[in-house]
Amino acid sequence: MTSESTPAVTPNAPQQNGKRRRALALLATVAIIAGAGWAAWYLLVARWHQDTDDAYVQGNVVSIVPQTMGTVVSIDADAGMRVEAGQALVHLDPNDAQVAYDQAVANLAGTVRQVRGLYSSVESGQADLAAHQVAVRQAREDVKRREGLVASGAVSREELAHARDILAGAEAALSGAQGQLSRSRALVDATEVASQPQVQAAAGQLRQAWLNLQRMAIVAPVSGHVARREVQLGQRVAPGNTLMTIVPLEQVWVEANFKETQLTKMRIGQPVEVHADLYGSDVRYDGRVASLGMGTGSAFSLLPAQNASGNWIKIVQRVPVRIELDPAQIVEHPLRLGLSMHVDVAVRDQDGAVLASVDAPRSTPLLSTEAYAEQLAQADALIARTIAQNLPATTVARR
Repeated sequence: MTSESTPAVTPNAPQQNGKRRRALALLATVAIIAGAGWAAWYLLVARWHQDTDDAYVQGNVVSIVPQTMGTVVSIDADAGMRVEAGQALVHLDPNDAQVAYDQAVANLAGTVRQVRGLYSSVESGQADLAAHQVAVRQAREDVKRREGLVASGAVSREELAHARDILAGAEAALSGAQGQLSRSRALVDATEVASQPQVQAAAGQLRQAWLNLQRMAIVAPVSGHVARREVQLGQRVAPGNTLMTIVPLEQVWVEANFKETQLTKMRIGQPVEVHADLYGSDVRYDGRVASLGMGTGSAFSLLPAQNASGNWIKIVQRVPVRIELDPAQIVEHPLRLGLSMHVDVAVRDQDGAVLASVDAPRSTPLLSTEAYAEQLAQADALIARTIAQNLPATTVARR
């Protein structure tokens, strides 16, 4: 029985071994192809890219603070609203500033009229000096004439002495008139009414009062969206208090935290592909590396790490890399501060620098605002108008 059953099993064994060998060969072929494909992908693509999910949207957060003290009487913007540069956001009670402004206008007008009196005193001083010069000349002639008549006895010595006393008094009066004229001229020499120091001081007070009155309306220095409002109606505010914040969303950037081992081939200017978790992979942002961080996050923390201890464990550090985005794409797909981003940097191009150079310094400010530029120009126009209104009509016509 046993000898008869053995030949029935033997023919199937070579068949099964052949199938197993073919399966193993196919698996090995697939593994080799997959390995070769992965190696080719790594050598041609992957090694020229560095990516991270530790990236977030950052931007400028502009604090709105008052430039003078006051009580809030109206609020014209709330969180989420779009505001433009120069738009009034908060109004303070203007009564105190209005009173100070009116006093400054009156002070400038009075100062201009007083300075006009100084110019008039110079003219009258010149006339007074001429009169004293005539008196001195006459007194000298009288003394000279009497000195010639004393020898003949026609004039007494007492009369000559009296004439000499008159001459001395006239000369003293002339000296006093010259000193007074010099003092008057010192106040107005080489100046016009508008450039006279007293007028300039009064104009400075008016300029400050005008600015304080204008600053009762707190304006937005930049265009953007109100991110947070903290001010309340009736609140007493002082310079330095944050009333609200504005975020210009068209100026946002991405801060990607790369491992220190990923920075070897990273350079400024390299192209970057960015995706936002908000929109998913359907929306792609094109950016570029703007700068590499000057240190790790822990180096600039409030309490930097102290590794000089026996319980030290090496941790791979991360360095922030700033990514600039295409403004047109930001307008089409707006971002918000703090959103999570996925960043992929193409590091094939090695022509860029690791650190920014000073070969081409900026000729314009990085950030600036014109929201306050008109205030001073308006104050100067007000000062010129106040001075002109308090000058003589003939002087105004001549100007």
